[in-house]
Amino acid sequence: MEENDIRLLLETSSRLVNEVALDFRRYLCQRIEWGDRLICIRGPKGCGKTTLILQHIKETFGANNDKAAYLALDHIWFASHDALDAVGWLYAHGYTHLFLDEVHHAEHWARLVKTICDSYPGLNVVFSGSSVLQLTSAQADLSRRQAVYDLKGLSFREFLKFEAGEDYPSMTIEDIIAHHRAASLEITHRLKILPLFENYLRHGYYPFGKEAKAQFGRRLAAVVGTVLDVDFPKVADVSASTVRKTKKMLMILAANCPQTPNMSELYTELETDRNAGIKMFDLLEKAELVASAELDGKKAKMKRLGVSEKLFLGDTNLMFALVAQPDTGAVRETFFANQMRASGQAFSIPPAGDFRVAGRWLFEIGGKGKGFSQIKDMPDSYVLNDGVETGIGNKIPLWLFGFLY
Repeated sequence: MEENDIRLLLETSSRLVNEVALDFRRYLCQRIEWGDRLICIRGPKGCGKTTLILQHIKETFGANNDKAAYLALDHIWFASHDALDAVGWLYAHGYTHLFLDEVHHAEHWARLVKTICDSYPGLNVVFSGSSVLQLTSAQADLSRRQAVYDLKGLSFREFLKFEAGEDYPSMTIEDIIAHHRAASLEITHRLKILPLFENYLRHGYYPFGKEAKAQFGRRLAAVVGTVLDVDFPKVADVSASTVRKTKKMLMILAANCPQTPNMSELYTELETDRNAGIKMFDLLEKAELVASAELDGKKAKMKRLGVSEKLFLGDTNLMFALVAQPDTGAVRETFFANQMRASGQAFSIPPAGDFRVAGRWLFEIGGKGKGFSQIKDMPDSYVLNDGVETGIGNKIPLWLFGFLY
């Protein structure tokens, strides 16, 4: 390969790195051990993986460097060129760090990554791709040699910095419970928090919402379409018919989540069988378009047709993009479930109340007037009120649970 052949990629890499802004950094940036030789960054499409990588390159190596190269494997250049040829040229010319974006667009992507690592031992590799990627021993045995990081969408805390320029530290659940009144008073003294929270629920989880508010719903729907039409066939053996039925499953669930579904009825409506239905749901869940929660004390999974589970859409932005008029209560529960998952908190669905977190805290979610009637006299129980700036005692503003990461 000659320099003229790869010049377009190098110019694109330099331009993208040079143009990326450094004023807002995601929570994951400081958690990644960038010195590891093989790093995988996964996450839903549109959550900011590319920006995070470009920021790291700019901050660490500079825009016009001869050590680090950014290659987006969905670039048209790869339609007529081999990725391994490009890597070989870069290595021969002294590049030490390779950043492969949208790696799942490469045919046999796992084999490609393994070959790069085996063939160029002096090369540090960071690769990113869809959250549906499953890095197991069956896929080129990457699982034992790479460090995997999952990037989620913006937390409400991050959104406040991104949208309003206000930077606050993250809080643990213990912090929120113990100090929620003082924390909420400090924040609401500086911000009109309720309109910002409403904006976040509608278009704040994905970073591109800031620049595409007017067309955000359409753009997010297009992102979902790309995940289903493009990403799924690249990482799973699915037919066009299965993709169509998976789209229908998503829309049915979107119109009814959160819910405890009758899966047999759903499969009948989709005109599919149990095994195919489980595969569809599994893909949607891995792509973080939907999520499931167990009942207290039960270990049933959707793979076993656990109708005892409650289903949620992946985030509230999806609700507003896919459903004409989302139910307010459903939006509140989806927000809470999303922030629990994104921050790594285990939760379940209790017999009374809406959520039990870490097997301990019991939370009931509602509007301004929501009280304790449904969880009266239960230990470690709290009401999370929507539509209020501050709380008192065991009544906590719902929006504050967006500060967990």
